[in-house]
Amino acid sequence: MLVERIVIYGRMIKFSHSVFALPFAFSGAALAALEAEIRLAQVFWIVVAMVGARSAAMGFNRLVDREIDAANPRTAARELPLGRISPAAVRVLVAFSSAALILAAWRLNPLCFALSPVALGIVFVYSYTKRFTWATQFFLGLALSVAPIGAWIAIAGSLDAEILLLGGAVLAWVSGFDIIYACQDVEFDRGHGVYSIPQRFGVLRGLAIARALHAISFLLMVAVGVLFGLGIVYAAGLVFVAGLMVYEHRLVRPDDFSKLGVAFMNVNAAISAVFFVFTLGDVLWR
Repeated sequence: MLVERIVIYGRMIKFSHSVFALPFAFSGAALAALEAEIRLAQVFWIVVAMVGARSAAMGFNRLVDREIDAANPRTAARELPLGRISPAAVRVLVAFSSAALILAAWRLNPLCFALSPVALGIVFVYSYTKRFTWATQFFLGLALSVAPIGAWIAIAGSLDAEILLLGGAVLAWVSGFDIIYACQDVEFDRGHGVYSIPQRFGVLRGLAIARALHAISFLLMVAVGVLFGLGIVYAAGLVFVAGLMVYEHRLVRPDDFSKLGVAFMNVNAAISAVFFVFTLGDVLWR
């Protein structure tokens, strides 16, 4: 029974999607380790903070979107619309996860602790943006860009301008793939007052904007390598990342979203994992 409940909660918050942000958080920590000592305890608390922040964000999002999800055929089978989890239980999950983030931030350093409410505010505000602005995908990108920036602060103890480059790369990357994901709901969004970039500009232009954002993301990743003096290992990783980004956009066409799941989940998980592995490899090589 307990295992079943854990599986249901994990499915509700899409725990598997942690593969998007967590590797970039570790990448931020690895870059910080070029200038500061990194300890195993810090890595542990970064993981706790990331899991807490993401669980709080997803739980809150499911809570405030439950009526929209129930009306959308694509999302009507989610746990809250089906009644498999009660709103009260989700509120408890959000409160517990938020507390986990704050505790982890407190254990890391004073600046992390002071900024933890800001991080929660950013991820919570995102859930409301689809109700009033087509730029909602950029708010999601901002929410996930906190991952490498927060991990940098956890190790370095300060917020430094150089890590904002990686934060910007994550913002553009996430915004781009969320635009692709939102293309499948354009007709529903237009009929129910839900805002998004594809809803505002159309699928064709939306996919073009996504390609531009991924190009910007890649250029910012290149700039990260230059700024931090990374070498051939990191450069090799960027070649793989570029190939994966191109592959992602080849999988999705304006008239065919049959491979959207592969593009969204598999390819983006590979991008984040590859970026981290080659970033860490370059740092260790140095």
